[in-house]
Amino acid sequence: MPSVTFVKRDGSEATVEAAAGLSVMEIGRDNNLGIEGTCGGSLSCATCHVIVDDAWVEKTGAASLDEEDMLDLAFNVESNSRLGCQITMDDSLDGLKIRIANDD
Repeated sequence: MPSVTFVKRDGSEATVEAAAGLSVMEIGRDNNLGIEGTCGGSLSCATCHVIVDDAWVEKTGAASLDEEDMLDLAFNVESNSRLGCQITMDDSLDGLKIRIANDD
């Protein structure tokens, strides 16, 4: 089972095991790590905004045009910003590290 490390807004880290097929948004939300996921993963909000660690940018892929449109509505967007609902865990992402974006 792959794991993902979340860097929370306070700077602390939490590493959790994640079933393949779940999105980063679902994993963070279900483990109470500070990801809201208001739209439930339907790509219609930006409350699952995360910053992908530099080492993982290529493996997680580029944001789609629709995802980029939603990120335009988010605060504190960085070059590695993604929506957690658009990153699906699988074995190739074992050890993924992301930072939960500040929403203020």
